[in-house]
Amino acid sequence: MKRCFLFYIALFISGMISYAVELVPEDSLFVTLKEINITAVKQTLEMKEEPEASTVLSGKEIEQLGIVSMRGVSDVVPNFFMPDYGSRITSTIYVRGIGARMDQPSVGLNVDNVPFLNKDAYDFDISDIVSVVMLRGPQSTLYGRNTMAGVINITTLSPMAFQGWRVFAEAGNGGRIRANVGWYHKFTSKIGLSISGDYGHLEGFFRNEFNNSKIDKENSFALRSKFQYNPFYNLKIQNILSANILRQGGYPYEYAGNGKIEYNDTCFYRRFTLTDGLTIGYNHEKFNLTSITSVQHIHDNMTLDQDFLPESYFTLTQKKKETSLTEEIVFKGNSAGGQYGWITGGMGFYKHLDMDAPVTFKDVGIKTLIEDHRNNANLSYPIKWDSRLFTLNSLFTIPTFGFAIYHESEFTLDNWNFSAGIRLDYERSDLNYRSFCNTGYEIFHKVGEDLEPYRHVNIDIDDTGKLKKDFLTLLPKIAVMYNLGNRKGNVYVKFSKGYKAGGFNTQMFSDVLQQRLMGIMGIGAKYDVEDVVAYKPEKSWNYELGSHLYFSEIGLGMEITAFYIDCRDQQLTMFPDGTTTGRIMTNAGKTRSFGAEFSGSLDVTKNIQFNLTYGYTNAKFKKFFNGIKDFSGKWLPYVPSNTFFVQGLYNLNLSEKIPSKLVFDLNVRGTGPIFWNEENTIKQNFYAQLGASVTWQFKNWEFKAWGKNLTDTFYHTFYFKSMGNEFLQRGRGIEAGISVRFTI
Repeated sequence: MKRCFLFYIALFISGMISYAVELVPEDSLFVTLKEINITAVKQTLEMKEEPEASTVLSGKEIEQLGIVSMRGVSDVVPNFFMPDYGSRITSTIYVRGIGARMDQPSVGLNVDNVPFLNKDAYDFDISDIVSVVMLRGPQSTLYGRNTMAGVINITTLSPMAFQGWRVFAEAGNGGRIRANVGWYHKFTSKIGLSISGDYGHLEGFFRNEFNNSKIDKENSFALRSKFQYNPFYNLKIQNILSANILRQGGYPYEYAGNGKIEYNDTCFYRRFTLTDGLTIGYNHEKFNLTSITSVQHIHDNMTLDQDFLPESYFTLTQKKKETSLTEEIVFKGNSAGGQYGWITGGMGFYKHLDMDAPVTFKDVGIKTLIEDHRNNANLSYPIKWDSRLFTLNSLFTIPTFGFAIYHESEFTLDNWNFSAGIRLDYERSDLNYRSFCNTGYEIFHKVGEDLEPYRHVNIDIDDTGKLKKDFLTLLPKIAVMYNLGNRKGNVYVKFSKGYKAGGFNTQMFSDVLQQRLMGIMGIGAKYDVEDVVAYKPEKSWNYELGSHLYFSEIGLGMEITAFYIDCRDQQLTMFPDGTTTGRIMTNAGKTRSFGAEFSGSLDVTKNIQFNLTYGYTNAKFKKFFNGIKDFSGKWLPYVPSNTFFVQGLYNLNLSEKIPSKLVFDLNVRGTGPIFWNEENTIKQNFYAQLGASVTWQFKNWEFKAWGKNLTDTFYHTFYFKSMGNEFLQRGRGIEAGISVRFTI
C-alpha cells in the first residue's frame, strides 16, 4: 500500500511537470525558492562554503510551507525530527540519533543571535522570518553546551530592510485562527523600529471521551519589537524585546488497551516568556567585534492527570520560574588576503530556577498504589489512610552558571581549506530541595472477619538537602575541505566532539518521597537521592564526510553527507517498571549512530522546481544494561530511521498588465520507522503525508488555500508508560485552511 501511494504521488508530480513544460512561456514571471547564503556572527565563510551539513530555509520557503514554529521543519531538514505531541513544553528534537525529551536540549536555538537556554520555551510561533539556518552535527566548539546534535539560527525581518505594514490572517479546520500585524519604519537612515503582534487560536482535533470536551485547544498572544540604530557606518546596535503568553489544553494520550482518550482530571499548560537581547557590532578593517547580551524569563505551569485514566489515581503540577542571563563577546578577523581567518570569543551565563512540583494522590491511587500494596504484604494488620487525598510536595531551587572560551582558525591554500578549533567549557549546577508530606493512616488488627483498631501512624516527612555538580570539558573540532573550482562545490571531512551537560532529574523526587513513605510502612525500596536524581554529561565523537555540489548548467544543487557518531553516557528518559509516579533520566553506557543525508534542488524551467531531502539514521545501543535488562544491539527509542521530503513547485503567470501568478505546491513528507521502547517490542511503521497548496500572488498581496495530511494517514507521534499502562498519542488527520497575506 505504501509503495502504491508513493507511486501515485510520483506519477501525479511527473504529470504536472509534463503539463507545465508545455504551458510555461520563456519570459514568464517566476519565484525561485532556493537556499540563501547568510553570514552569521560565528561564520567565517558563506554557508555552503563551510565544512558543515546545513540547511537554509528562506523566508519565502517558510511562508510557502506554512511553517510558523520549528515543528514545521520536521522532515524538511534531513534527519531532523520534532514530533508534535503533548503540549508546547515538550520541545523534543532528534537529529542523527541524538535527542532529549526532558531537561537539557540537544539542539541549540538562537533567534537574532539571542540564545534560548531552556528548551521548554523552544516551541513558539514566530512571524516575519527572513531565514532559518539548521546546522546538523555537533556545534559545541563555537556554540557550546547542549548543541551536540546541531544548532538552529533564526533571523527575523529588519526595519532597515523593509518599511511599511505586513498583515497575515489564516483560518482552518479544528477551529484554527491565526493573525499577525507588523509595522516597520525607518525614522532616519540610522534608526529603525518594528513592532509586531501575533494571535493564535485552536479549538482542537481530539476529544476526551470522559467529558466530551476538546483536549488540545490553544490560545497564544505575542508582542515583539526590534530597534536598530547605526550611529556610524561601522557600528550597529540592535535590541529585540519579545513577550509571549500561551494558554493550552493538553495531552491527547490514548490508552493502548482500548484506543480511547479518556481521563477525569484537568490537564493544561500555561506559559509566559519575556526575552530581551542586545547586540552591538563593530566592524574594523582587520576584525569584527560583537557583543550579545540577553535576559530571558519563563513562568509556566504544567498540570496533568498523570495516570491518564478515568479513575482518581494521582495528578502532577509543575510550576517553574526561571530567569537566565547571558553575555558573549565574539571577535572575528580576516587577514593575509583572505588566506587566514579566525574567530575567538568568550561566553558566560547564569540561570536561576525555582520549581514547585507536587504530586497529589487521590482515592483510587491511595487504595491501589499504597493500601493494597501494604495490605498484601501484611494481611493480619491491614491499614486505611486517614483521608482520600494527600500530597507529596517537592520544592526546588536550581542555580546554574557557566563560562567558556573558544577559538577557531582556518587557512586557505589554493583549493584547500584547513580549520581547527577548541573550546574550554565549565558549568556548575546546584540543587537545593525540600520534599515534605504530612498525612497518616490507621492500622487494624484482623480478628476473624472483624477489624479492630490497633494503632495510628502519623507521617510527617520533611527532607531537605543540597546537591552540586560541576563539569569541565574540552571540545575540539578539525576539518579539511577541498574546493572543486569553477563554482562546482566542495568536499570535506570533519572530526568533532559533541557535549551535553549533566544535571538533576527533579521528576524523580515524587518517587523518592513515595518510597520514603512506603519505607515507614516497612515495604518499598530505599533510594539514594544522588544516585537516582543526578545524571552524567553526554559526550560523542563525530566523524563526517560531506560535499556541496552545483551543476548550474542544469539548475541542480545538492548536498550529500555521511556520518558516524560514537556516543558515551547518552542521556535517555525512561519509565521505570511498576507503579512509580515519575520518569527517570539515565545514562546509557555506549551508543552508536551512522547514516547519510541528501538534499537537492532542481530548476527544471524558470517556472518549475523540485526540492528533495532524505535522511537515514541507524542508531543502536552498543552497551546498555540498566540493572535488569541488557539492551545491547537494540535500536534507540524515539529516533526515526528515515526522514523524507519531496516538493514540486509550479508557477503559472496570469496577466502581463497586472502582474499576478498562481503557485502550485505539492509535497510529501515521510517518517519512520520509530521504535517506542528500549526492548524494541513496539514501534510506529514508516508513514507518509501528502500536502498541497495553491497561492494566488499579486505584487502586494497573496491568497492561499492549503492542506496537510490530505491522505488522512493514521500514525502515532509518541508512546509512554504510566503505572505499567501503555499510552500513545495519535497524529492529526486532515488539516486544511485558507490564508491571506499583504503588505502596505
